[in-house]
Parts: sequence; C-alpha cells; structure tokens
Amino acid sequence: MKILVLGAGTVGRSIATMLCDQKHDVTVVDSDPEHVKAVNEQLDVRAITGSASHSSVLFQAGAMDADVCLAVTGVDEVNLVAASLAKEMGARRAIARIYASVFRDLSTFDYHNHFKIDRMLSLEHLSAMNLARGIRSDSSVILENLARGDLEVRELTVGEHRRLVGKPLREWKMAREVRVAAITRNGQTFIARGDHHVEPGDRITLIGDHDAIEELAKALEKEVTSKVRVVIAGGGETGYHLAQILQSQRYRVTLIEQDEQRAKFLGRQLSDGPITVVQADATQRAHLEEERVADADVFAACTGDDENNIIACVEAKDIGARRTMAIVSRPDYASIVKKLGIDHTVSPRQVMADEVRALLNEGALIYRRPIGMGHLFVLEYIVLEGAPVTQGTIAQLPLPEQCLLAAVVRQSFVRVLTGEDRLEVGDSAVVLAADSALPELNDLFTPQDD
Repeated sequence: MKILVLGAGTVGRSIATMLCDQKHDVTVVDSDPEHVKAVNEQLDVRAITGSASHSSVLFQAGAMDADVCLAVTGVDEVNLVAASLAKEMGARRAIARIYASVFRDLSTFDYHNHFKIDRMLSLEHLSAMNLARGIRSDSSVILENLARGDLEVRELTVGEHRRLVGKPLREWKMAREVRVAAITRNGQTFIARGDHHVEPGDRITLIGDHDAIEELAKALEKEVTSKVRVVIAGGGETGYHLAQILQSQRYRVTLIEQDEQRAKFLGRQLSDGPITVVQADATQRAHLEEERVADADVFAACTGDDENNIIACVEAKDIGARRTMAIVSRPDYASIVKKLGIDHTVSPRQVMADEVRALLNEGALIYRRPIGMGHLFVLEYIVLEGAPVTQGTIAQLPLPEQCLLAAVVRQSFVRVLTGEDRLEVGDSAVVLAADSALPELNDLFTPQDD
C-alpha cells in the first residue's frame, strides 16, 4: 500500500518504521530538516521537508494517490487541516491524530464531519482504553468506541437470578439503540441470535448507544459485592480519559494530580461520577500513604514521564497495592518493569501501531480489529456501488452464520441496524464477526461486475 505519514516525531517515526518492516511504500513529511535527515538515514522511505498543512507539499508527497494518509504531527490543528487536504486531494483514507479532548466532543462541534476525515485517533484515549481492559477483572468494560465515539462495544458478565436469564433474546424488550452481539460461554464465543438465551456467568458483548447499554447492563450484570478501588496517578489526558471510562458504580476512583490548576479542572469535569480528585505528588511515598494506596485494588500510573510512572508503581506495590499498571513509552524499559514487579504496562507506540494496522485494509474493508479475547473482530466496511449488500434488507441478505451487521454511519448519523433496514451506497457499516466469516463478508461488500 502507498502510505503518507505526516510528522516524523516519535510517533510518526515509529509508525514509518513499522510500515517499512511490512514492505509498504512510505513517504514521510516533516517541517524539521533534522527529523527528515534522520528518517532518510535510518529508513528506506521517501522523506520530504515541508509543512504538512501546505497543499504544495502534499502534492509533492503524492497525496493524490495515497491509500492512507496518517497525520501525526505534534499539533492537532495541523493534523486536522493536513488530513482534510489529503482527503480532498484524493487520498483513499485520511486519519488525524488529536490530543485535546475538545476535538472529540461532539456536543461542542463536529470536527470529524466538518473536515471530512475518516478517523480521529487520540493516542491518550487509546492508551486509557488499554489500561481499562487490563483493570476489568469480571467487571463491565468498554472494548471499543466506534463511529466517532457515538457507538460503544462493551463486555459484561451475566449475574445470578437476573430477570432476562433463560429468556430468548427476541423476547427481550431492549431499546432500539442496543444489540446483544455475542455470547461467551465455557470458553466458546458465538454471535447472538434471536433464539439464543443467556445464562449466569456468561460473558456477553453489547453494541450500541452508551445510555441504552447502561440501561440494559443494569438488568444483566452480576451484583456488585464490593467496588473495585482504582488509584490513578497523573491527571493528563490519559489519566483523565481513564477516569471517565471507569466512571460507574462498579469503581471507586481516586485521581492524583500534582498541578493545582489541572486538579481543579479535573474536579469540575469529573464531578458527575464517584471520582475523587486529589492534588498531590504520586511519586512521593508519603502522599501515596496519605491517599490509602495500600487499600487499592489497582494503581495505574499515567503521568507523562516513564521514570515517574515506574517509581510510583514501585512505591505503590511496596505500600500494598494489589496490582500496578503503568504507561511506559520507551521500549528499552520493557525488561526493567518486569523485574520491578509491575503487573501491566501499556506502550503508547504499540497502541498506535495496533490501531494503524487495523486501518490498513484494501477494498471495501476499512477497519479490522480483534475484540475481547480475540475470538471476534469488529469490522468497518464502506458500502460501494454495485455491492450485493445493497440488494435487500438486512434480513434478506445471505449473511454468514457468525456475523452481525450491527450499525450504520450515514453522513453524520449513527444508528443500530434492524432486519428491516437497508444499506445504501456511501454508508459505513459496523460489523461484528468471527474470522471465518470474513471471506463471505468481503464478497457481500465487493462490487460485482455486470
């Protein structure tokens, strides 16, 4: 594939390295001549000096016939403009990395739709999601946010004596905005059908609107015997996103932030949930003891400094925290954290690499990523003219057994699909499927010759 990487900083260079290893045709653009020189010396790519937001530079870089454009400079505004320009110039897919939360907040303005880019990636939000999956235990956890954040994929465990246990799914009075997508029972995962039922202990996957999922989860989840106590060190974007993800009655969260102004901001933003924001230095043992880290089920270090994260986790573990987790960016620290007894680490570089790999697809398939234990994949297809998937309602389509056409993104509108709905050219369809269903799905979304 022909891939354009805009930005040769830490993230851009790591992405370019991965893509080179996979034998893609890569062009890198950066405004810093020293970055460009380093890329040219270290990688087998074409590197260009110039501003990623200038159309002349994008033209020189070949944006017109790029399969994917990845705008990953250190400036959000540059990434949005550059990805938008590349898309307009002819790039098949354009993705922008963003940092500030405001660009993901659809209640203020829809930047995604306005700039007509395919995806906005927040490295900090992706890292927080990865940490949350590691925290989950048997609790409910969000696996994915899709369709600009309008769609949620969540996994939870069914409790004893819940009112929907044993009743066929077709008899459930669910909101239209949510679907039971899959059921995991005795280690086996299968796509849910109308005649299926759930049993206590089943792990089920829901897809839909956040509020609708919350309502259904109340009727299904195991009773909460005790809340999971989580202490988050660092109130930057990663720590903030993690606290938001855990903002439910199943978690008791303490967020420690050293900066006074940032701590006040977080206190205001997170005031709706059971979250306590404390101004303190999480690398100081006395402060950790004062915040009763010894009683924590999970201690997650999310400061912007690898060394501080490692130190905080070592201190927390020594005080008595049951599990410790840390954001660690430097790959050469991997062996160190294991020796120090840190239970789980998240590498932002690896998180971004996994997301980029999920986006590198051909034909109508534009996104593919394993979810949960990896038995299922969440897929996104663009609906093309002449594709068999447009030739009937969802109920009439010859869908493979292990797949669920879950939702559609049409213009700026996202909705969960029913059997009476039809897909239209230009739609983006969200599908949950087993790997075995992919060949048949690809055929359904591939235009047929007359």
